[in-house]
Amino acid sequence: MSLTKKILIGMGLGLALGVLLQITDLVTNALVSSYFLNGVIDAGGKIFVTLLKMMVVPLVFVSLVCGARSLGATGSVGRLGGKTIGLYLLTTALAVSFALILALLVDPGLSASDEQNATLSYDAYQAKEAPSVKDTLINIFPANPIQAMAEGKMLQVIVFALLLGLALSRAGAAGNRIAEFFVDLNQVMMKLITMVIQLTPYGVFCLMVKLGATVGWVEIGKVLAYFMTVASALILHGLIVYPTLLKTLTGLNPLIFMRKMREPMLVAFSTSSSGATLPVTLRTVEHRIGVNNNVAAFAVPLGATINMDGTAIMQGVATVFIAQFFGYQLGVDAYLMVILTATLASIGTAAVPGVGLITLTLVLDQVGLPVEGIGLIIGVDRLLDMLRTVVNVTGDGTVATIVARSEDQLDKEIFQDLSAGAVTEDQAATV
Repeated sequence: MSLTKKILIGMGLGLALGVLLQITDLVTNALVSSYFLNGVIDAGGKIFVTLLKMMVVPLVFVSLVCGARSLGATGSVGRLGGKTIGLYLLTTALAVSFALILALLVDPGLSASDEQNATLSYDAYQAKEAPSVKDTLINIFPANPIQAMAEGKMLQVIVFALLLGLALSRAGAAGNRIAEFFVDLNQVMMKLITMVIQLTPYGVFCLMVKLGATVGWVEIGKVLAYFMTVASALILHGLIVYPTLLKTLTGLNPLIFMRKMREPMLVAFSTSSSGATLPVTLRTVEHRIGVNNNVAAFAVPLGATINMDGTAIMQGVATVFIAQFFGYQLGVDAYLMVILTATLASIGTAAVPGVGLITLTLVLDQVGLPVEGIGLIIGVDRLLDMLRTVVNVTGDGTVATIVARSEDQLDKEIFQDLSAGAVTEDQAATV
C-alpha cells in the first residue's frame, strides 16, 4: 500500500472516530476526555507535529546554504530571488482578487445578518498590534543567528543561510571544504525526513480524532455561506489558478504535478501549518518533482514563510462578509485597497505569530471596518485553516517548479516518472 493511501485511511478513520465521540457525547466522559482524547490522542498528534517542526530549521539552513553556494558561483541569486518573490506576490494578488469577486457574487454576509439568524453572535476580538514597515524590515536581519534558529525566526534564518552560502562560494578552497560538509549533511537530513514521513498515517490519525471530536459543527451552520464561499474559493484557486500558471509558464502537465504533491497536501491539511509541512514539501519538490536543490532550497522555505494565498483568500471573503454583516458599503477603491494590503501584508508580517488574524486586522483597518467582526469567523476558522494551508503548500511547490523550469533547473525525467522519489517499502523497513 502506498504512503498516500495509508495517510488517507488514517485521516478517514481518525475523523470518523472523532465525530462518533462527539455525536455520542463521549467527549464529556471524564475517562475518555482525560486519558484518551486529551491524553494518548493529543500526545500522539503533538509528537508528530513536533517531529516535523524539529527538522524545519536545520533542514532550511543546510539546504539553503548548499543552494546559495551553488547560485553564488553562477551569479544568479538576484535573478532567482526576483522571480520567486514576484511570483509569490502575483499569486497572492490573484488569490485575494478571486476571493473578492466570488464573495461579492455570493453575498455571504447578507444571509448572516438576516434577522431570522438571531443566534449568530460574536466575541469581542482583541487585535494584536501589527509591526511597522520599518520594524519588519529590520527584523529580517538577525543580530544573533543562533538565537534566530532557536526561536524559529525563519526569515532571519533564510537571510543568514543565504549570506553564508554566498560567502562559501567566494572563499576558495576553504569554502569548498566546508561546502562538502553541508552537502553531506543535507543528504542525512533528507534521510531523516524519509524516516519521519513513515509516521505520518499515525500522526494524521491522532490529529483527525482530535479535530472530529472538538470542531464546532454548530458554528459552521451559523455562518455556512461564509464557510462555503471561502472553501470554494480555496478549492478553485488550487485546482484552476495554479495548474493554469504551471501549464502556461512551463508547459508541464498539471495533473502529474498535483499527483506528486499529494503527500505534502495531506500533511498540510492535517497539521494546518506550512512550517511543519516544509520538510515534506521540500523533499517532494526536490526528489519527486525534480526541482534542483539550488532552486528548491530557496523557493520552498521562502514560500512557507511569506506565501499566504490561502490566507489572502480568507481575508478577501472575510472583508466582504464583515462589511455586509454590519451594513457597510465598500466602493471599488476600498476593494483595491484590500487587494494591495493583503498582498503586501503576506510579506510584511511574515515573522509574526498569528499572522492570518493580524493581516486581516490590517485589511479591515485600511477600509474602516470594525476589527471586532473577526469574532464572527473565529469559530469556523479551524477547518478553513486546514484548507488554507493546503493551498499555501501547493503554491510553494508551483512557484518553485515554475522558477526551476525558467532557470533550466528542472529534471524533466524525474517529473515525468510517477514513481520517482516515492517512499519505498525498503526505506520504510529501515525505520
